[in-house]
Amino acid sequence: MTENLEYKNYLAQGGDWGATIANWIGYDHSKSCKAIHINCLTMRHQDGPQSKEEQEWQDRFDKDQIMQDGYRTQQATKPQTLSYGMMDSPVGVAAWIIEKMYSWSDLKNGDIESVYSKDTLLANIMVYVVTKTFNTASWIYYGRREEGGRFFPKDFKKIEIPTGIAVFPAEMSEWPPRTYVERIFNVTHWTKMKRGGHFAAMEQPELLVNDIVEFAKKTT
Repeated sequence: MTENLEYKNYLAQGGDWGATIANWIGYDHSKSCKAIHINCLTMRHQDGPQSKEEQEWQDRFDKDQIMQDGYRTQQATKPQTLSYGMMDSPVGVAAWIIEKMYSWSDLKNGDIESVYSKDTLLANIMVYVVTKTFNTASWIYYGRREEGGRFFPKDFKKIEIPTGIAVFPAEMSEWPPRTYVERIFNVTHWTKMKRGGHFAAMEQPELLVNDIVEFAKKTT
């Protein structure tokens, strides 16, 4: 951002892995990154839950994620084996991706096309099939397991730049109590959305963009 694009400062935004990247940018580059906005909490504080409410969230989160651990474990331990099978089968890639978009989105009456058109779904699948990048996309899970990237370092110090939070109701990775989040970030903006899920940028782009703009106006 500063060397190639020559920006003196900027704001970072992300959900899912993008949220992880935004977290680290805010942590490592606070001199140039003036604020971050996230719609998913992927990182964890080294000290863990500090209250009954936070512990109840952690227990509930662990229970809720049991059914999600299958794909994570496969990609975090044997990503190459999975990739050979997937790249030999466009139907396999479609099943792997659509299953997540179905269960992690804010659908009406269980109808995936109430949120995504067939063209949108197929375009997303084809990105992996045509470019043969299911492999590289799955290896990021292996890397996080090897590096322990779920947690901030033991000497972690609170991210002090302004942080905006957008909480979508159908987010599959349940947000912890605000007390937990505020031990990690300097939260200056917190929005509870009326609709939307994990893929907020695809599901509810207008809601997300408007919230980012509102947050940016507060920090500039």
